[in-house]
Amino acid sequence: MIASLGAKAIQDVVGAGRFGRFAWRAVTTSLRCCLIRGTFPLVWNQMNIIGVRSVPVIMITGAFVGMTLAVQAYDQLAGMGLEEHLGVLINIAVVKELGPVLAAIMLAGRVGGALTAELGTMNVTEQIDAVRSMGTDPIRYLVAPRFLACLLLTPILVMYADLMGVVGGALVSFLQLGINSRAYWNFSAAGVELWDVSIGIIKGFFFGGAIATISCYKGFNCKEGAHGVGQACTDAFVASFISILALDFALAVTFKSIYLTFWPIKSLV
Repeated sequence: MIASLGAKAIQDVVGAGRFGRFAWRAVTTSLRCCLIRGTFPLVWNQMNIIGVRSVPVIMITGAFVGMTLAVQAYDQLAGMGLEEHLGVLINIAVVKELGPVLAAIMLAGRVGGALTAELGTMNVTEQIDAVRSMGTDPIRYLVAPRFLACLLLTPILVMYADLMGVVGGALVSFLQLGINSRAYWNFSAAGVELWDVSIGIIKGFFFGGAIATISCYKGFNCKEGAHGVGQACTDAFVASFISILALDFALAVTFKSIYLTFWPIKSLV
């Protein structure tokens, strides 16, 4: 049993090293591809697949998040006579945490699974080896466009989710809960800062990079057969989901420390 645990630990360390090397090559190659003119059509095509087709799903997700928050938080605030402050709670929660995280999770399921399945099928059918045999770097040709598309479009999709979350929460607050709209927006404008919105958008860059890197790595290293491709898709989603939550925690701690460093008095008010 101890030997099997040791072998498993060694295998995990080796796998982590391979992933780290793959991620480093993906990032450096993507940065170099920004200077290559012929890469733009590949990136544009992936931006259409990853970004444009994900907008309806992201907008629906953001709208229902804001609407659910309004319904759930109203009773607690109304019991204290603070129902007009509901917009502050909804909007801060949406733009800082729920909007970026849920949008990234939806992308991990929709985009990450598609990337893993596509590259995994190419790996199983030896198309990736064919690309290598023609003297083309598969990282530059297959990974870099997908990485850049996820990196650039995830923050934009996060903004769509934030917008629909704010709108959905406001509509439920006005039409169903009967909150005064002027007071709602005044308290929201006073409570939500540009810093709060910027945090969510910056998180989108990290989430998009993590989803693209993990999905492409799983696709490049999937096992043979349909079962191997399906297992790679499952592993990619689970790993992306965990990485999103871990990154969200790490970034929340980091941004809070930055805020307390530069605005210590304001943060105590």
